[in-house]
Amino acid sequence: MSSRKKASLLGLTLGLLGDPAFADEPQTLELDAISVTSDYESPTGPVNGYRATRSSSATKTDTAIRDIPQAISVVPASVLKDLGSSSVERALDFAGGVSKQNNFGGLTLYEYSVRGFTTSEFYQDGFSANRGYPSTPDAANIERIEVLKGPAASLYGRGDPGGTVNIVTKKPQPEAFTTLQTSAGSWDRYRTALDVNTPLDDQGDVLSRINLAVEDNNSFRDHVDSKRVFVAPSFSWQLNPDTSLLVESEFVRHSSTFDRGIVAPNNKWSGVSRSTFLGEPNDGNIDNHNNRLQATLEHHLNDAWKLRLASHYKEGKLWGFASENRPLNADGHTINRRYRERDTNWHDSITQLELRGLFDLGTWQHELLIGSEYENFRKNERVTTIAGRPYAIDIYNPVYGQPKPNGARSGTDFFEHVESHALNLQDQMVFSEKLRGMIGARFEHFEQNIDDHSRNTTSRQTHDALTQRAGLLYQLTPDTGLFANASTSFKPNNGLDAAGKSFDPEEGVGYEIGIKNELFDERLSSTLAFFHIDKENVLALDPGTDTSRAMGKARSRGFDLQVTGQVTDAVRVIGAFAWIDAEVTKGDAAIPAGSRILGVAKRSGSLLGVYEFQDGRLRGSDIGAAFTYVGDRSGESGSDFELPAYHTVDLLAHYKASDTVTLGLNLNNLFDEKYYERSYSNYWVNPGEPRNFTVSLTLNL
Repeated sequence: MSSRKKASLLGLTLGLLGDPAFADEPQTLELDAISVTSDYESPTGPVNGYRATRSSSATKTDTAIRDIPQAISVVPASVLKDLGSSSVERALDFAGGVSKQNNFGGLTLYEYSVRGFTTSEFYQDGFSANRGYPSTPDAANIERIEVLKGPAASLYGRGDPGGTVNIVTKKPQPEAFTTLQTSAGSWDRYRTALDVNTPLDDQGDVLSRINLAVEDNNSFRDHVDSKRVFVAPSFSWQLNPDTSLLVESEFVRHSSTFDRGIVAPNNKWSGVSRSTFLGEPNDGNIDNHNNRLQATLEHHLNDAWKLRLASHYKEGKLWGFASENRPLNADGHTINRRYRERDTNWHDSITQLELRGLFDLGTWQHELLIGSEYENFRKNERVTTIAGRPYAIDIYNPVYGQPKPNGARSGTDFFEHVESHALNLQDQMVFSEKLRGMIGARFEHFEQNIDDHSRNTTSRQTHDALTQRAGLLYQLTPDTGLFANASTSFKPNNGLDAAGKSFDPEEGVGYEIGIKNELFDERLSSTLAFFHIDKENVLALDPGTDTSRAMGKARSRGFDLQVTGQVTDAVRVIGAFAWIDAEVTKGDAAIPAGSRILGVAKRSGSLLGVYEFQDGRLRGSDIGAAFTYVGDRSGESGSDFELPAYHTVDLLAHYKASDTVTLGLNLNNLFDEKYYERSYSNYWVNPGEPRNFTVSLTLNL
């Protein structure tokens, strides 16, 4: 949203000494008030159309994307709004090179991969947000989703070298507004969201905002449903011209069926219906409750230097029962199941202190960031498997309602405590009008203690890590920039191996070169980047022991292309394409060298285009289409099981009946493509949605 400043020029007296008549009698000239409008885009605020021009995720400073020597994909909230979707994963389809991975039975945004490497980390306003098993972020409070390609450990700390996702939440705005949106769709899916922004004083120093959402969804999957209540209040206070306080919170109550999907017998599809549920309907749902509180205090020391103190606290609890798929039995049509109880709770507190400043050193301009971070994470996790009589089900003709196993109880029961201290330094440099650079480094001390009550063992690991990055950007022409960077990553491996010992940390190094372009009078932005990433001590599931293990080394290389913009006043587009060659380079008998990395397609792409009517009765209304392609992928680590390639086409239309009322229609998977969007093995395969629709009503009050 562009900010507006009004300047009034009243009673302007001109002494025109060159003319004696005017010198004797000064005249007063009154001019009309004029409005000066700035096109400045806040790095945490709304995006005009699809093209973001500034970002704070890549540098933790307010920086133009074109000036950052790194590939960055920004997917604004308007993309999800146009698609009629509340799914973060759907938005990531348009980030380029982001793949769907294990979603923990539909309970959360558990894992995804960027540029070939899988991660369970994502960030929210610069804070790690995926410790434990938090519920999937809600679109009601998302302003934009930013994907930093390549390692970002020197800024964010322990993480994966493929990339980092940072979700920027909605902030209080200076102008009052209320937006109500309600939607209904196939399979009895209902959602209502409310966004209320209110200044609390006449000067606009105190602002408040609250986002709410309520969902009640069934699914094309038999006996699978979910319910959610989401509330996110926030307020900002300009304490004085130099000091501001922002307080944000979220409360989520989520309940859903634990659904591991279907089975692919002998790595074939063999007529198993996409809708077949292999759990037990009377298991009940898994509940996932989350609370988050975050406060940020910023103080300008002077025009050049600023202090930021921010603290983030979240807690969560997940519990419930579920019957989970196991491998196919020898008869070829039944599977055994595990009946499990899950009971997990976690607490995570993070504090950041940063000093940012501008200064000149000779002819070079510098923007310096000095930061420190402390995190204290605690998790109690208990997963209990209940044994008993055979608990099988037919994958072609399931019969539900079998007696639950009621025998011996076994499983995992452990307490994990992670404490980390970090210090990071970053310098953005302007060497000349055409040449910019960036260097960064982070030192992190990490301690992890795991008390395994089920084995009566204790595992402790301590690591010190130094991660770095460096990049250069050369502005070849006013509209074209060339960039290159290199960076490293560090990530302690969580959990224990089959022998009850902790893993060595993952370490990675990435290289990237690319070109950024501004086209059509800066209406359209594009980034083309080539990358090479190596990683060691990568974990994978060992099918023999059903535990994770370090499989050795892996490598990913390729390129990705991102395009966003407003081609004309009427047409906006966002699209991406990626070619990724990701494989194991050092493995073992179970996962040999040359194996493809799970779930990563060599080729994938997406394109969303929307035409908005500029004149006549349809002014403000729009129509559009989205195309998504995902190539074939490995469906299980170390095996020849593959998920076939697929493509989908979605249509959308919004009719603006008045300035306050908009009606929407989204038709998804127009050609009813039968596809499988992710798997963890050939007995945990998640089918994609068949053809479906959503109708919506939006009121701007």
